[in-house]
Amino acid sequence: MDRIDTSVAHPARRYNYWLGGKDNFAADRASADAIAAAWPSAPIAARENRRFLGRAVRFLAGEAGIRQFLDIGTGLPTAGNTHEVAQAIDPSARVVYVDNDPMVMVHARALLTSAPEGRTAYLEADLRDPGRILAHPDLRATLDFTRPIGLMLVAVLHFIHGEGAGAPIVRELLAALPEGSYLVASNATKDFLPPQISQVYDRMLAAGQTDIWPRTEAEFGALFDGLTLVDPGVVAVHEWRPDTAPDPALTPADVSVYGAVGRL
Repeated sequence: MDRIDTSVAHPARRYNYWLGGKDNFAADRASADAIAAAWPSAPIAARENRRFLGRAVRFLAGEAGIRQFLDIGTGLPTAGNTHEVAQAIDPSARVVYVDNDPMVMVHARALLTSAPEGRTAYLEADLRDPGRILAHPDLRATLDFTRPIGLMLVAVLHFIHGEGAGAPIVRELLAALPEGSYLVASNATKDFLPPQISQVYDRMLAAGQTDIWPRTEAEFGALFDGLTLVDPGVVAVHEWRPDTAPDPALTPADVSVYGAVGRL
């Protein structure tokens, strides 16, 4: 725990705060509140993104028959974690979680208990170094890279700053996966925001007051080049295969996060 700096906001703890969790500190709450002041629907986006993850995992484990998952940027444990959703469908499902926050790893090892038939592993590593993730012995000991894997990059790519900066990372990860694997990804966007809110957000980003890099539909969609997109393609996350009819009061601007699933 010595490496946990509570004076600096961390995305996983800020996300935990927006989801109503208690595993966050004053710096995380201040950062979350500042972002929400400029983008009032940020907590809504966090909740809808989490629901998207659950639906995507249910699709992969159910309809697509995926039994292995690599979840990078997992965040702090909360209800409906990837292995819980997958193992509810098949208890033998295996999941490797990756995050760069030591607090996440402490909580994960304490709280994320696999079904006896399955297996989970936890790697402290950074998405910016995909080679280190792919070479980790615990990853190879848990997942069989001769069989399809569900790669989960949910609400993590927008911490990779720069237009086009996410694509090389995604390509390197996908290149290690066998045919029949899937990519599940989501990323914040400004495409649906009114100009005045978009301009405020731009100023915050330039000033270092937010670390979330929004991507356009074209840039996000390019992450799936070479993959077969699962219907309905690239959409706001609340519109991706909703369990019930979408709330008519909830608009893409309220969510402002793109999501998609593609097959390798």
